[in-house]
Amino acid sequence: MYSVPLHVALNDGNFIPVLGFGTTVPEKVPKDEVIKATKIAIDAGFRHFDSAYLYKIEEEVGQAIRSKITDGTVKREDIFYTSKLWSTFHRPELVRTCLEMTLKKTQLDYVDLYIIHFPMSLQPGDEFFPQDEHGKVLADTVDLCDTWEAMEKCKDAGLAKSIGVSNFNRRQLEMILNKPGLKYKPVCNQVECHLYLNQSKMLDYCKSKDITLVAYCTLGSSRDKKWVDQNSPVLLEDPVLCAMAKKYKKTPALIALRYLLQRGIVVLARSFNEKRIKENMQVFEFQLASEDMKVLDGLDRNLRYNTAFFFGEHPNQPFTDEY
Repeated sequence: MYSVPLHVALNDGNFIPVLGFGTTVPEKVPKDEVIKATKIAIDAGFRHFDSAYLYKIEEEVGQAIRSKITDGTVKREDIFYTSKLWSTFHRPELVRTCLEMTLKKTQLDYVDLYIIHFPMSLQPGDEFFPQDEHGKVLADTVDLCDTWEAMEKCKDAGLAKSIGVSNFNRRQLEMILNKPGLKYKPVCNQVECHLYLNQSKMLDYCKSKDITLVAYCTLGSSRDKKWVDQNSPVLLEDPVLCAMAKKYKKTPALIALRYLLQRGIVVLARSFNEKRIKENMQVFEFQLASEDMKVLDGLDRNLRYNTAFFFGEHPNQPFTDEY
């Protein structure tokens, strides 16, 4: 019998809930829906909220969390809040500035996890994606080991309980792990991971280094035209997955999430639909047989929905390596 714990220990001794609520918002969703969905998620039992400076909704997520603390539903220490350092703040002197802006927006005293959003540095300024006159994205030359030292200082200052990375490949992770004078190693690598991109090599590598793999795009993708190739297959319509859903009398989404949880991955699920938000909590109520896990392993096709093409020809593009 394989039961999934509700929390797993990070390598710094803190604990992360294995099921998180993702807060990236498709443009068609109004911001007040973010407040509503976050409150519904807390009422449904979610305690882990994944956000980022880039998402431009931290005020709304913070407002929802604070209202649920005020009404007595949760205490601050019940909530695990993740935010991310954006690429225009990689210079060491800017790292804390970005985190402090997040804390101001959310009106929280600390984040539970602060991660480097992408290993690709961009030139500082007011634009998220600074460009030259020809529309070419302006990369910045920053040693990510220096960025990491500034992240360590944020942890020492108590502004972030844990620190990690996102979208790093093995080589980029090793650069941090082999850094002379490393004080804290990353607690996690948050990557795209789902049935079509099961990240088995990255997962094995992270486990060998006591780094937790956190998965985003777990149900495929919201197919936002701005980020995703519209010709890519729809994961939740996969015939094998749908047959498995019938067998277990669960939704395809629940099977897709449970598959990742049983592999020891921390899972982010995103929805702005009340029924689906509540339904996602059912992932702890059943388990997949080992032979069905093997069948689902076979769906991997190394398909990436988030190719980070919006960074252009960035020299630090992580997805050109095998993993």
